[in-house]
Amino acid sequence: MAANILRVEKLLPALLLLYAAASLVHYTHNAEFLRDYPNMPSGLSRAQVYIAWIAVTAIGACGYALWRRGRSVLGLSVMAGYAALGFDGLVHYVLAPFRDHSVTMHLIIGLEVVAAAMLLAAVGRAAIHE
Repeated sequence: MAANILRVEKLLPALLLLYAAASLVHYTHNAEFLRDYPNMPSGLSRAQVYIAWIAVTAIGACGYALWRRGRSVLGLSVMAGYAALGFDGLVHYVLAPFRDHSVTMHLIIGLEVVAAAMLLAAVGRAAIHE
């Protein structure tokens, strides 16, 4: 069991960074090509997209800080919520059909969702071993 905890302690930071990077790629693409994304809210600005990424990423950082400071259940819960936010990119397919998105959009959305799923799985594993 101690070996599992050590692996999780190394895995969680790496997966947090992977998801943060994947979400940054997605949010940056959204911000820079906002008008190319079909049916995005007309009032949404480039700056708002970047601010949203900062806010979302801060949630993950807070969860990790709580976990590292021994607040395991709370920290893992916050990190699970952060990871779940990674599935929000799938809302693009609610706003517009799959065919209306470019290949790049699909890849970027997929990258974020896969990274979020990996983080969520690791958080779940850590919760089981707590």
